[in-house]
Amino acid sequence: MVIIKLAFRNLVGAGLRTWLNVGVLSFTYVLIIWHQGLFSGMYQQASRDVIKDEAGGGQYWVEGYDPFDPLTLEESHATIPAALSDLVTNQRATPILIRQGTIYPQGRVQPALIKGIDPQQTILDIPTAALNQKVVELPAMVGKIMAARNGLKVGDTLTLRWRDVHGTFDAADAEIVAIMQTNVPTMDLGQLWVPLERLRDMSHLENQATLVVVDQIPFAHTALAGWQFKDHDYLLKDIQAMIKSKRAGSAIMYAILLFLSMLAIFDTQVLSIFRRRKEIGTLMALGMIRTKVITLFTLEGMLHGMLGIAAASLYGIPVLIFTASKGIPMPSTAEEYGYALTTRLFPIYSIGLVGLTIAIVMLTVTIVSYLPSRKISGLQPTEALKGKLA
Repeated sequence: MVIIKLAFRNLVGAGLRTWLNVGVLSFTYVLIIWHQGLFSGMYQQASRDVIKDEAGGGQYWVEGYDPFDPLTLEESHATIPAALSDLVTNQRATPILIRQGTIYPQGRVQPALIKGIDPQQTILDIPTAALNQKVVELPAMVGKIMAARNGLKVGDTLTLRWRDVHGTFDAADAEIVAIMQTNVPTMDLGQLWVPLERLRDMSHLENQATLVVVDQIPFAHTALAGWQFKDHDYLLKDIQAMIKSKRAGSAIMYAILLFLSMLAIFDTQVLSIFRRRKEIGTLMALGMIRTKVITLFTLEGMLHGMLGIAAASLYGIPVLIFTASKGIPMPSTAEEYGYALTTRLFPIYSIGLVGLTIAIVMLTVTIVSYLPSRKISGLQPTEALKGKLA
């Protein structure tokens, strides 16, 4: 207890030098926690939106289907197996049929994916009920980005061309009955949603689908011939890869910031040992063993970290609470990045994140404080009293 009081008094006596180090350390704590919390919030928001609007509880893909290879779409359809048909009948799954097509908004030509979905489905949180139109020959729904890029609004009509399973081209006029508000670009960009049975009739693909989205009620997903089950780990891997790359890039910034903080602590300790060599000799002459002298200087470095935590709490906690509750606005172009990003991100700060950050910084501070203190181990009291260091 005495050595702690002595270390604290020495820090206070150092004056401005101590508080500069404490300020740098507190900024390091706050910046790392805030940045990592932002990534955690980004991942959870994006994952939640993708699961809610697109992935559901997982998807069964027909064999050979690749959403990134348009050449596979013409053959990516098959009759729904009996096991999946039972789930569809019990409203625990919804099939989606995907066909290639071309739309002509306002006289322009644009390739598009035509996706057929049951208007009465409840698996995905998208407004498919708007497609349940009896008076419209071909009701269609587009996303907000798709609508903005092509100047579409509810009630507009556009020409749609497609090719059926026999290779015959056909065309019809589709009426926009709904504009979908979704944060998931893969549900929006270049896509036109129509009633499933209508697309089946247009393509002559009775009772066939490209994929089947199941609900989020846990059950054993058995292997089905000709179909592959894709779980959340697979469907969310793009988001995971993005967050992982962002964290890796940020690690460089954290390393630079920690290096600057540790350099300040190291220089402070070296200067302190040099200026207080007579004090060290006096303490050793009075009977303090070298181990305790080293502990004293190491403890002074650790107290820098503890005071940094206290200083970070004073301004960091209000800042973190404010950003977690109000969110951080994103630029208007964020929705076109290709990921499920909202216009406002809400950071998430977990106890594990805060504890790990504090532990890493404190461990680094302790090591850096100990390294210059080792010089005391070979010091003779008489040399120290004369103001000399070994």
